[in-house]
Amino acid sequence: MDTTELLKKVRKIEIKTKGLSNHIFSGEYHSAFKGRGMSFSEVREYTFGDDVRTIDWNVTARFSHPYVKVFEEERELTVMLLVDISKSALFGSVQQTKRDLITEICAVLSFSAIHNHDKVGVVFFSNGIEKYIPPKKGSSHTLRIIRDLLSMEATRQGTDIAAALRFFNNAVKKKSIVFLLSDFFADRYEDALQIVARKHDLIGIHVYDPHEKELPAVGLVKMMDAETGETLWLDTLDAQVRKKYAAQFQQHVQYCRNAFTRSGASLISIRTDEDYVRILQGFFVRRI
Repeated sequence: MDTTELLKKVRKIEIKTKGLSNHIFSGEYHSAFKGRGMSFSEVREYTFGDDVRTIDWNVTARFSHPYVKVFEEERELTVMLLVDISKSALFGSVQQTKRDLITEICAVLSFSAIHNHDKVGVVFFSNGIEKYIPPKKGSSHTLRIIRDLLSMEATRQGTDIAAALRFFNNAVKKKSIVFLLSDFFADRYEDALQIVARKHDLIGIHVYDPHEKELPAVGLVKMMDAETGETLWLDTLDAQVRKKYAAQFQQHVQYCRNAFTRSGASLISIRTDEDYVRILQGFFVRRI
């Protein structure tokens, strides 16, 4: 798209998602993530009832009297968006593609973070890292993120979620709230998921199209793998073909769920024709 068209789309996304974040998500976002980051404030003398796990043994040894560490809630959080821009995200059989939905969700999360005076950054990835935007504050920074969400194109084939997680873990040292947005058509990312989840608050957002879950019976259809370009003819009137197709999707979903469960991270699934506002609100409320 040309610059004029891009700016129009940025403005349209800004108007819709900024309103949502200000009037709907700001309270839920703040309540869901407040207190997730704690920073050291000072030491003071131990008093009866203090948690013994907070005793500072170095200071205690120096003064021959127990002292405890005092922590306070970090006022500023860091939100990181790990965004899958691989070609499979361009698929859409209803009113929008998976990429369109990912863009809107990222915009809402970005404006919610900025409204809460938090920093937000992005890692765009496909089969490798496409672009890294370090976390910053400010509306102009958020508009830059939205612009890149709309215009970035993958330069590689395939999806490597593990590579994105490893890059993030090396690039961002401060404990962060991490949203990983993808259709998760990848494998062998469990170990990287567990490493990131040990330090950071990790939430996966699985975006999928209804026709990826269930194949419509419309006759002979030519299917193409968006990542590899490989094509295949399928007889969608064959009940066994549709059954096998649905079973493969369920296996894919179960793989994702198991990977996130074992890592201790959260996973949300959102279909492209669903109300993502309701789903995200429900998730935030459950965390409060």
